[in-house]
Amino acid sequence: MNAGAADGRVVAERESGRVRVRGRDDEERLGAAELGGELGERATLVQFSSAFCAPCRATRRILGEVAGIVPGVTHVEIDAEDNLDLVRALGILKTPTVLVLDAAGRVVRRATGQPRKADVIAALGKAV
Repeated sequence: MNAGAADGRVVAERESGRVRVRGRDDEERLGAAELGGELGERATLVQFSSAFCAPCRATRRILGEVAGIVPGVTHVEIDAEDNLDLVRALGILKTPTVLVLDAAGRVVRRATGQPRKADVIAALGKAV
């Protein structure tokens, strides 16, 4: 499977049943196809969750609040169990894992565990 283009958008290659997510210069980059939704105008908070994860519910609330108060920021939640190829391609090892993407979909920050609202807002500073 090849998706994306040479202009820096995401290219996902399926090799031996694995998905590799990359952009120009081999940086981690995600697009609407991988996220199942549109990127935020300024930044996107991507949350990998699992069904029985209590910290995931709290993380959903925190990221939703931040996305609601910071203009141009979108929150996207991805079920890790339903998206194992993407989880493997990104090296997601536990839930919740949060990726902060800039407007172009480049991963600029990564964190595991339940974040504090102040830390999420600070991490957005690098993305916008």
